[in-house]
Amino acid sequence: MSTRHPNGFALPSIVITYRFGQADLLRIRFAVSPVLELVGAHYAVRRPDRRHLHRWWAVRVADDVARLDLRLLDVATPIGGDRWPAFLGPPPVRPDADIDDDLRRVAATPPEQVVFEITQAYRGAVPPAGQPFLDDPAAALAELVEQMRTFWEVAVAPWWTTITALLEAEIAARARRLVSGGLTAVLGDLHPTVSWDGRDVLTVRPTSKAPAYVDLAGRGLLLVPAAFVWPMVWPRTDPPWDPALVFPPAGVGTLWNADTSTADPLAALLGEGRARVLRFLERAASTQELAGQLGASQGGISRHLTVLREAGLVTSRREGRWVVYSRTTKGDSLCGP
Repeated sequence: MSTRHPNGFALPSIVITYRFGQADLLRIRFAVSPVLELVGAHYAVRRPDRRHLHRWWAVRVADDVARLDLRLLDVATPIGGDRWPAFLGPPPVRPDADIDDDLRRVAATPPEQVVFEITQAYRGAVPPAGQPFLDDPAAALAELVEQMRTFWEVAVAPWWTTITALLEAEIAARARRLVSGGLTAVLGDLHPTVSWDGRDVLTVRPTSKAPAYVDLAGRGLLLVPAAFVWPMVWPRTDPPWDPALVFPPAGVGTLWNADTSTADPLAALLGEGRARVLRFLERAASTQELAGQLGASQGGISRHLTVLREAGLVTSRREGRWVVYSRTTKGDSLCGP
């Protein structure tokens, strides 16, 4: 299977291509999406073997989630296949959306769109649990939104402050890179499956989503960091939403470290604070970003960085107005794979 560029040449079947015009290069923007985290968390709790970074969290919410009736949510988030209902996770329209805003947008989905997307996701063979979407899509949608709200309250809301700190730190880092290094600094290392040609084409090589060519046509591209999307990226190409790319933030591997540090040999060696700083420096970050992510004072972070730098575990460099830190090879080795 392949798709074609508008100019006629064939595109590889596993590639999603975003084509930037001049106006699109000026419309790169960032936002956090609670509802996309909700969807990712629902996948993570059902398949913790596929998202091992979140296994600590999944084990702790599993019993409470098992008591919930999530049959419609299960149907609306199919495992496998190459298409998923886009109405379930509309890309954010403003950077500070909350879960109530997002769920109102889901609830406003036209019934005919619900039927179309559920049917398309299952290629016409909708499972019995999904029959309410076909029989009475408006009522099924209302019940789905309530199931999503309940799942959020049980499984995501207790950790939302921790998660948003990680996401906001990622956005701050990307925004700083945009100012100091341009688009290549922002788009060049989003994910191993994402590549930027340095001019006007961003390509994504997902493992299962259907191929697509997206001419951004002045709409720009919305970049949405999301912890629970790890280890994948989610390209959003489906109308009527604007094009978006959902990607895991740097440091996602440290997300649950504060809760697991008692069994952490690196923390025993360096101290919990320095171990958390070193792990977070999977990608370069400033003192301010580290303080925001780790919930510590900038003075405390600076002291940790001084010790780590003197030990040869981190290095620093200036990027414009900022001093950013990153792990050395020695630091990488100490943190392990």
